[in-house]
Amino acid sequence: MNHQELQERFGTLTTAHVADACVRAGVPVRCGPAALTAVEPGGRLAGRVRPARHVGSVDVFLEAYEAAGPGEVLVVDNGGRLDEACVGDLAVLEAQAAGLQGLVVWGLHRDTADVRAIGLPVFSLGAVPTGPLHLGERPDDALTSARVGEWTVSADDVVLGDDDGVLFVPADRTAELLALAASIRDTEHRQAELIRSGRTLRDQVDFAGYLARRRETPSLTFREHLRSVGGAIEE
Repeated sequence: MNHQELQERFGTLTTAHVADACVRAGVPVRCGPAALTAVEPGGRLAGRVRPARHVGSVDVFLEAYEAAGPGEVLVVDNGGRLDEACVGDLAVLEAQAAGLQGLVVWGLHRDTADVRAIGLPVFSLGAVPTGPLHLGERPDDALTSARVGEWTVSADDVVLGDDDGVLFVPADRTAELLALAASIRDTEHRQAELIRSGRTLRDQVDFAGYLARRRETPSLTFREHLRSVGGAIEE
């Protein structure tokens, strides 16, 4: 799937839809930490991961940009540090010039007003005025993988971001997951319209029937019941 098709197909979905699709497909749900949010509310991104491990110098970003393809997303591993910013307006502006779709920073950013003015989606753990104060030793895999929270990602992954946060999915499963997510979205939209028209969600999923079945089979889960009636909630 090329980057234009990815952005178009994700454009009508949310990360929540795709996360539910991962559950349905048996794919690990790899969400970034809850604090990892868009610098500008409403920011969205979708692209192949371009990893970079930051140890105090911006040159690792510039090297990543040299190799980046159109529509990729720079995923910065700064170890989740909260005592320094590792990305500022120049790094973001240069990413835009290199054709990247946005940045995901497991760490902090600065120059918030300028970053927002640039308009490129940036997700980070927050902002702080100071930049890096120390230079560490650059690891051998600085440009091949990045850690975000509990997950290690690489160019074999796609990152999706919106107001709910960021989600990483395997690149070779993305088309399948987006198709499944679209089905989940459509089911949820139909359910929402029925609620608005007066048919409660409890009626739609035969919740009374579930309670009756559970009395006979206490081990029955609501998820199993939903699958039998075609419901989309809780998955």
